[in-house]
Amino acid sequence: MPVRLFHWSLLGLFTFSWWSGENHEMEWHRQSGLLIVALLLFRVFWGLAGSRTARFAQFVKWPGEVLAYARKASDEHATDGHNPLGGWSVAALLLVLLTLVTAGLFSVDVDGLESGPLAGFLSFDGGRAAAEIHEIAFKAALTLIGLHVCAIGYYQFLVGRDLIGPMITGRRDLEAGETVESVRWSPLRALIGLAVILALVWAISKGFQFASAGDV
Repeated sequence: MPVRLFHWSLLGLFTFSWWSGENHEMEWHRQSGLLIVALLLFRVFWGLAGSRTARFAQFVKWPGEVLAYARKASDEHATDGHNPLGGWSVAALLLVLLTLVTAGLFSVDVDGLESGPLAGFLSFDGGRAAAEIHEIAFKAALTLIGLHVCAIGYYQFLVGRDLIGPMITGRRDLEAGETVESVRWSPLRALIGLAVILALVWAISKGFQFASAGDV
């Protein structure tokens, strides 16, 4: 469930961030960006300490395994979680998105009127460089998302394997005689991780400046 919530929440927030940026709604853009930071940090945490199918070790395979899978991908049976090829596409997308939001936190616009919450740690030129990286990473993210959608379409319509349904319900049809290990996850671990991440994102939103109103 945490991974499915992550997927659909990220899709909605990424779309909203795109819209808010294009329409110069920069306060909304900052807030949605911070929520994406929280989502990505949680996904990294869950990839290390989450359920069996959510862990990076389960789907990020060595290149040899990826090539072997790619040669006979259409003949492979469905698997829980990501296949070796999809695993690397997910890892690449996460890396690009982390680059995107990190650069956004330090970015400054050309007039110096709008900036990310951590822009004060860089010079103006550094903030402008971060803004350029933010733009490049956004275009890279769009490319990877497009490839992701194409891959889903390939499996959905050409291979005949439903990938969208399991992303919504968390269940897939089993083949005759197939058995799968149940996926267990700890709600307490998820809540603790989420609480720590939200506290960190709140600190980021303040630029790590915690002086009270009465302090000079």
